[in-house]
Amino acid sequence: MTRGSAVRYPFSAVVGMDDLKLALLVNAVSPAVGGVLVRGEKGTAKSTVVRALAALLPPVRVVGCRFSCDPADPDPRCPDGPHDAAVPGEERAARLVELPVGASEDRLTGSLDIERALTEGVKAFEPGLLAAAHRGALYVDEVNLLHDHLVDLLLDAAAMGESHVEREGVSVRHAARFLLVGTMNPEEGELRPQLLDRFGLTVEVAATRDPAERAEVVRRRLRYEEDPAAFAAAWTDAEAALARRVTAARALLPDVELSDAALRQITAVCAAFEVDGLRADLVTARTAMALAAWNGRTTVTSEDVRTAARLALPHRRRRDPFDAPGLDEQRLDDVLDEHDDDPEPPEGGPDGGPDGGPDGGPGGAPETESVDASGGDAGQPSGSGQAERQTGGGGGEQEAAEPAAQYKPRLFTVPGTGTGAPGRRSKARSPFGRVAGARPGARGVHLTATLRAAAPHQKARGRSGPGLVVAPEDLREAVRDGREGNLVLFLVDASGSMAARQRMRAVKGAVLSLLLDAYQRRDKVGLITFRGASAELALPPTSSVDAGARRLERLATGGRTPLAAGLMRAAEVLRVERLRDPARRPLLVVVTDGRATHGEDPARAAALLADVASVVVDCESGPVRLGLAGTLGERLGGEVVRLEELGADSLAGVVRDVRKVA
Repeated sequence: MTRGSAVRYPFSAVVGMDDLKLALLVNAVSPAVGGVLVRGEKGTAKSTVVRALAALLPPVRVVGCRFSCDPADPDPRCPDGPHDAAVPGEERAARLVELPVGASEDRLTGSLDIERALTEGVKAFEPGLLAAAHRGALYVDEVNLLHDHLVDLLLDAAAMGESHVEREGVSVRHAARFLLVGTMNPEEGELRPQLLDRFGLTVEVAATRDPAERAEVVRRRLRYEEDPAAFAAAWTDAEAALARRVTAARALLPDVELSDAALRQITAVCAAFEVDGLRADLVTARTAMALAAWNGRTTVTSEDVRTAARLALPHRRRRDPFDAPGLDEQRLDDVLDEHDDDPEPPEGGPDGGPDGGPDGGPGGAPETESVDASGGDAGQPSGSGQAERQTGGGGGEQEAAEPAAQYKPRLFTVPGTGTGAPGRRSKARSPFGRVAGARPGARGVHLTATLRAAAPHQKARGRSGPGLVVAPEDLREAVRDGREGNLVLFLVDASGSMAARQRMRAVKGAVLSLLLDAYQRRDKVGLITFRGASAELALPPTSSVDAGARRLERLATGGRTPLAAGLMRAAEVLRVERLRDPARRPLLVVVTDGRATHGEDPARAAALLADVASVVVDCESGPVRLGLAGTLGERLGGEVVRLEELGADSLAGVVRDVRKVA
């Protein structure tokens, strides 16, 4: 929908995007499927399609409480209860509640009603967005940018069907069952694999490359922007037909039978793709049953299982955070055929997609088509299987070496206390974390400190009732000790002195391990490489850590070692980033053997980085060591770590050995 317009773009007017529309409709039929994660590039109308779904959700009957209790089955734990079973309630439209990326925990789950606590002296609960979304839909745009602890709360509520709040003297449980939809642009960073798994289905979207289809998208969008009400009115019949079909499928769903043969297919497929746990089996089964109901059938067919697996498994078969979601559809067909007890074609056709609109085209939102999620095993290193090509003398060039196995590295932090974006690396003052004190302010009120500040003034302010007389200057906000994400800038030596193939494999494995660590700690990352006569910014600072992994895997080596050029390029990149994001503190990770065979003396360049927290990973090998990386670490004022001691397990082993000797 356009900003400022109260008329949403019709769901059935969306061009293409059949997989996305089907995934949303399946969840509308059976919210137990677990929601949809929509992955796609910018400008693909992800938000438009999701917001359009609200008009298709069946209306709900409520008792009139703040938690949308069903008169036929009220929540026994409802904070506004108990409810009179004789009250029929009233019918209203299902809500689509949007969770902003910058929302606080209080806004999501609810908290103590501060105003009533201070003015009336009573303890009351102020519900959050989870309560508002109950029996409706909850939409999170850019879910990959949502802070981890909010994602955990959100997905726990979605999985359990209730929200549990324990804070500020309030203990509340209330029902929170909703259709969860998240959208994200993978270029801005990925969700952690364990969070990906909590979404029932996932769909990849991208803009269509068909000129005729793109023209139709533009044509419809222009007509909508010219007169939203008239455009929506033209699609009223198609919208009503889809809404009736969703209602009918919901009513039919309890009668759908999942046969033993269909269940064997589901479990065989999940086992064949080696997904972790049993959530994939449950989601695939629920999706297949919802697909059968959507197509007006009471029996699950092989085609239902195939479509369900195609939507439920791609994001669950990722073995590594840098692997792109995908599914080998040929393998899927082979497994289904192998366990198919009924080779007859399914009744009702294989499509199961939403109805068409007035123009006879498929329903859907402007700007995209669905993307085939197949593509075989993802995440294989691009350098895999390539033959080494040595052109001589350490001054030539070698093709990219395959990285060694990844491992858990040591934790490196930036000294001091920062105020950067929430993350998991360095100590920071954060909106999230352990309460460490209070200060004047009204963001996240610290109740006890506010009461202490107001108490001495009650007589002078003429207090006469049970509530406190609170002035603006009494308000105190909580000061919390948390963790921040940093800018981790990798400076990697790719010169001839690093060109020994086994050493470069170890170096790439180490940097990939550090990249994975940065990904898990919500850091931004950048990658600079230097060799020959210059340094190259291979990856400008970004939250898309997997982009850094792809560039590193393709990294070839050879040539001289312009160490000073690399350090100067790092200083320039960090200078620009300080202007863009002054609150995000940097951590420089230099991976080198310390040699400098070209350009200026690195001592002058190192002086430019004296105020930057740094780590030097010493890659020097062999029986004779010059200690040049250690000298560089001293000039940078940073920590020096031998490559073979970078792993957390290796360090723990060293500590254990020292203790044994002692």
